[in-house]
Amino acid sequence: MTGQDAALPPGVDPTRPAAARVYDYILGGTQNTEVDRQAVEHTKKGVPELPDIAWSNRGFHQRAARWMAEKGIRQFLDVGSGLPTQNNTHEVVQRVIPDAHVVYVDIDPMVKAHADDLLRGAANTAVLTGDVREPDPIFDSPEVQSLIDLDQPVGLFMTGLLMLVDDESDPRGLVQRYVSRLASGSYLALTHPTGDKQAPEAAERMSGVLGRGGHFNLRPTEYIRTLFDGLELVSPYEGAEPAVTFAGLWGAVDPEVADSDGSRWMLAGVARKP
Repeated sequence: MTGQDAALPPGVDPTRPAAARVYDYILGGTQNTEVDRQAVEHTKKGVPELPDIAWSNRGFHQRAARWMAEKGIRQFLDVGSGLPTQNNTHEVVQRVIPDAHVVYVDIDPMVKAHADDLLRGAANTAVLTGDVREPDPIFDSPEVQSLIDLDQPVGLFMTGLLMLVDDESDPRGLVQRYVSRLASGSYLALTHPTGDKQAPEAAERMSGVLGRGGHFNLRPTEYIRTLFDGLELVSPYEGAEPAVTFAGLWGAVDPEVADSDGSRWMLAGVARKP
């Protein structure tokens, strides 16, 4: 274990990869352990486009956040936010709306430990440790209650999150429970990986990136589309019909250039609550 690894906050198991830290390493961050780094390097042997997958997801998140802010959304709930990196949600939306409110939620205690330092002095932002499978404690938390007015539209982010939720926890039902707490005019931004167009061995390696730390659920495109049931999908880019599409394409200025191999692992959509 390195000196950095030795300083992990309580509740972090350095012997198992964790999704937030794996994502952090892929994006060039420093808040990860040796086991996270090994998991990524092992997966890249069979899925060399892994960094492209992560960056496509991150790029979508940032473009969707700006798009929502430009539509007038002033408050945001980022569930499964991951570790702090450049151009976080509050930085993106507050460039458009300086007094926008943002609450970050993640199950990994390492996220709160480092986000508290990052957000010190940042206006109208908070971070809490919470489990996506338990939405009520998140909505009832002091952080959400003080910063988010649920009678007004909210931008809800679930990017790269539901792949960590097993079938028995009913990902589709969870989305509906979150959306049911939001006001009309709210938006959901969601990404989810699929192995539909990938070789079986590559999909298996991708699914197992977390090793003993868990696994990624790759789901069929048709299932991922149902996560937006009851909502109004928006057009992913100029001239396109409202749809779920590859993450790199959503918000792309040049869809042909954005349509990379890594992007085709990750489906994305933004939808409005009527």
